[in-house]
Amino acid sequence: MPDIPVVAVIVANPGSEDVVRAALADLVEPTRAEEGCRSYELHESAAAPGTFVTIESWSDASDLDKHLATPHVAAALAAADGHLALAPGIHPLTVVPR
Repeated sequence: MPDIPVVAVIVANPGSEDVVRAALADLVEPTRAEEGCRSYELHESAAAPGTFVTIESWSDASDLDKHLATPHVAAALAAADGHLALAPGIHPLTVVPR
């Protein structure tokens, strides 16, 4: 089974960019250490500062589900509570056939 690519989009409230950036940065290393994590990169949009995007790859859907239930994800969401413009958008991707 091929890896599952995932893109997550997290948008900070204006003035909360530093809080959200720090909360998300704390996720990187523990996430990369998780079983089934093939890659995990955190980016901030150059066109829309305060919009954060993770580009991830997971070995299968159950590993992604386990990731979303980890204490470090819960801690990041708690740290960002009240600082997000909208709920995080988690997008597992599939290839569009030609």
